[in-house]
Amino acid sequence: MNLFSLLLTIIGLSLFEIISSVDNAIINAEVLSTMKEKARKWFLFWGLLFAVFIMRGILPWVIVWAVSPQLGPVGALMATFSSDPKVVEAIERSSPILLIGGGTFLIFLFFHWLFMEEKNFGLFGERFFRRQSVWFYAVISIILAVIVWFALRTNNIMAFGAVLGSTAFFIIHGFRQNAELEEKKLLSGKGSMTDISKILYLEVIDATFSIDGVIGAFAFTLSVPLILLGNGLGAFVLRQLTVGNIDKIKKYRYIKNGAMYSILFLGIIMVLDSFGFHIPHWFSPAATFGVVGYFFYRSKRELKKV
Repeated sequence: MNLFSLLLTIIGLSLFEIISSVDNAIINAEVLSTMKEKARKWFLFWGLLFAVFIMRGILPWVIVWAVSPQLGPVGALMATFSSDPKVVEAIERSSPILLIGGGTFLIFLFFHWLFMEEKNFGLFGERFFRRQSVWFYAVISIILAVIVWFALRTNNIMAFGAVLGSTAFFIIHGFRQNAELEEKKLLSGKGSMTDISKILYLEVIDATFSIDGVIGAFAFTLSVPLILLGNGLGAFVLRQLTVGNIDKIKKYRYIKNGAMYSILFLGIIMVLDSFGFHIPHWFSPAATFGVVGYFFYRSKRELKKV
């Protein structure tokens, strides 16, 4: 990568981290409003350190270790910062498993939003798909079957990677559904959680949201240091938005739409890449900028009408 590609990748990673975690920032802001000042400050400082250095630092290492078990835990940790051609080759050899699993996860995430979640309708057809929510499980089952079918013709382990991606989606989706119920209790005053319990709750929520960002980051690069830098920068900016500007962000109606269409594109890129299609380094960040830019423009235009 040249300097321009590096900068484009880092900025793209940061932008993707910010937009894919807007919902997380909104939850943080709403729960923080029910906490004492001291607890708020504690979360905003120590929570940021946990979010950046623990979740977005350890998770990529764990993923590299999982797809390259021959390296071992220490070897995988060293590999993430190594420029040794043999180590790089070992990671790239294992990358199809990571890419197809991550791509399947992101594609499922998009279709869950398209069919099941409440949204501001930003494109033609979204309202139609929202009314067909009963078809969500049928659609993703067919998608998984197609991906696994082609993966089996290439590499059996790739097929297993796709199944793992779908499994990860359902596990994390279950955690998020429970989190939504807990959030409603907290904001309605029915919950009896202490400030410490709320901080722990927010950390768990942040952990589940960070998985989207980390998995999507592998569509930009397989370099863990770049992922840590880009996602960490995005997490820092997002935490600052949580403090004082989240109401302004919520006014941009179609930001979530931009995030979800970016997730779809990145998921498709990862799946294609896993099958050996050459995707230029600049394409993922460029696609993210284009999609987010379009929906940001749509949101600005809506604001002018108000």
